[in-house]
Amino acid sequence: MKILLCGACGKMGKNVTEVAQAAGAEIVCGVDLYPAPMPYPVFPSFSQVTQTPDVVIDFSSANALGERLAFCAERSVNIVLASTGYSDSDLALIAEYAKRIAIFKTGNLSVGVNLLQFLAKKAAEFLGNGFDAEIIERHHNQKKDAPSGTALMLEQSVNEGFGNSKHPVFGRHGNVGARDKSEIGVHAVRGGTIVGEHEVMFAGEDEIVTLSHSARSRKVFASGALKAAAWLIGKRPGLYDMTDLLSELL
Repeated sequence: MKILLCGACGKMGKNVTEVAQAAGAEIVCGVDLYPAPMPYPVFPSFSQVTQTPDVVIDFSSANALGERLAFCAERSVNIVLASTGYSDSDLALIAEYAKRIAIFKTGNLSVGVNLLQFLAKKAAEFLGNGFDAEIIERHHNQKKDAPSGTALMLEQSVNEGFGNSKHPVFGRHGNVGARDKSEIGVHAVRGGTIVGEHEVMFAGEDEIVTLSHSARSRKVFASGALKAAAWLIGKRPGLYDMTDLLSELL
């Protein structure tokens, strides 16, 4: 598997590089706005890339999304989008390009987080409207978007478990009044070097049910990205996520 790694010189790029070497995958080149020495050539933009990889893994940001999607469409290369913080126009662009190439997009590449997503939906179905759902996510102080893509993913799953009868409330401030039964609270904590923690709390009458996941290393996301990249090679155009990968492997 020959990989082009976007965001190659960032923290996640370095983790993917390390895990790829151990897994026997080849990163043929990288793209990073601020190139730094890596075991492969790194370019500041896709316009300078001469190599044609089997797949692109993108751990950069939502900025210049169109450039990397256009590159993939022109070269008939599929892409794993591992970033978060996409705007509505970004999501529309992704959907449009998914008609031409296979795009794997997920808010979190950890197998454990995707299990948490499944369990949170089942818990909402089982516990019902007698329980209030709150989602708390914690990340390092350098993370730019809030709430995390994973928290949004979890909110959607919990809401599906409640029959899509609720709406998210992002943080609370001031005299907001009593909590409405239709709310799913979503809260972001930022500090230190926290890799990623997500908690789904269901609070009922005199009892609390809590589901949680804690990532202790970024390598769990790097390993997930490589699994997704290998799975995506040869896939027909479309928009895929971790549910598609896991359903095929299980």
